[in-house]
Amino acid sequence: MSYTEVQGARVPIRMWTDPAGVEDVAMRQLHNAATLPWVKGLAVMPDVHFGKGATVGSVIAMDGAVCPAAVGVDIGCGMSAVRTSLTANDLPGDLSGLRSKIEAVLPVGRALHREAVDPVRLHGFPTAGWDSFWSRFDGVAESVHFRRERAAKQMGTLGGGNHFWEFCIDMSDSVWVMLHSGSRNIGKELAEHHIGVARNLPHNQGLVDRDLAVFVADTPQMAAYRNDLFWAQEYARHNRDVMMALSLDVLRKEFKKAKPTFAPVISCHHNYVAEERYDGVDLLVTRKGAIRAGSGEYGIIPGSMGTGSYIVKGLGNAASFNSASHGAGRRMSRNQAKKRFTTRDLERQTLGVECRKDAGVVDEIPAAYKPIEQVIDQQRDLVEVVAQLRQVICVKG
Repeated sequence: MSYTEVQGARVPIRMWTDPAGVEDVAMRQLHNAATLPWVKGLAVMPDVHFGKGATVGSVIAMDGAVCPAAVGVDIGCGMSAVRTSLTANDLPGDLSGLRSKIEAVLPVGRALHREAVDPVRLHGFPTAGWDSFWSRFDGVAESVHFRRERAAKQMGTLGGGNHFWEFCIDMSDSVWVMLHSGSRNIGKELAEHHIGVARNLPHNQGLVDRDLAVFVADTPQMAAYRNDLFWAQEYARHNRDVMMALSLDVLRKEFKKAKPTFAPVISCHHNYVAEERYDGVDLLVTRKGAIRAGSGEYGIIPGSMGTGSYIVKGLGNAASFNSASHGAGRRMSRNQAKKRFTTRDLERQTLGVECRKDAGVVDEIPAAYKPIEQVIDQQRDLVEVVAQLRQVICVKG
């Protein structure tokens, strides 16, 4: 489908979904974003839903300003996926053992590694820039300096909530490894620090929504935020790289006879800021719950823990600021899901998937999310589908 245009205060709101189907609180957030003096464009993805501070599934392009709440507190959160040479026939009938081995090397929830992972010991890990990345930690906000050891030990950990690790099979029976995580606690603390700074700046006092407080160009606050933002985005990328390397090492050991090989990693942020140029103007493009989908660029759009996912290739649609959805998108809150569904519902909806099926993950039940097939269909002018995956193992915190 092409987009529907809704009139906004300063810019039109381009929506790749039916506006009538968007919850009122999310539409209010979008209209508030369209009032910002610096906004140059606003695109809304089909997985749109209400978010803390700013709408999930929104792409906001601004000139000389950036809104930290429109990035979110999980800076750099995103996806990575690798196609392996393994096929469905290589897999054992009982996948619980493989799931346990992955859980043994990837701490979940708030857990961390006992010792920081040494990337030199990881097979094929891209170590270029690793030392310079950590050397820049002293330059981020002083309020998080005491977290250095924790940040080092959380590098290569999954987290909780909607973060996951999956073993998937595509339509040609190839096996994929896919994971979803971000910048962990250090990214959260940096985000909260800067959101607090922005809310107190004089130029934000008259905004219709103080959650949309911004930093403006050529100020020390903007410089500090950009420094910490890009560091946290890099942390998130390294975090996924470490987890992927740990995962593939498990597969090398478990499937030694098959001698598995691995295609290049597909990786994409979906909570981040990028410097991009549109209509001859340099803009800061904030994607919260959206991936970049430039022409020919690969991306990952996951469903829920029982409905499969998609590998896509961007079509470079400038109307969406070269963006696409980041997933299926929630259609009910976590609390609503916990009240409505039981563990028995979860067992039914994740039938055939080796995963947790206890009360601790009922809020991640597939029915709490929008149908992924519908979400993909609504953005056929943004991406083309390269591979459709179904998960057989899902690890959650």
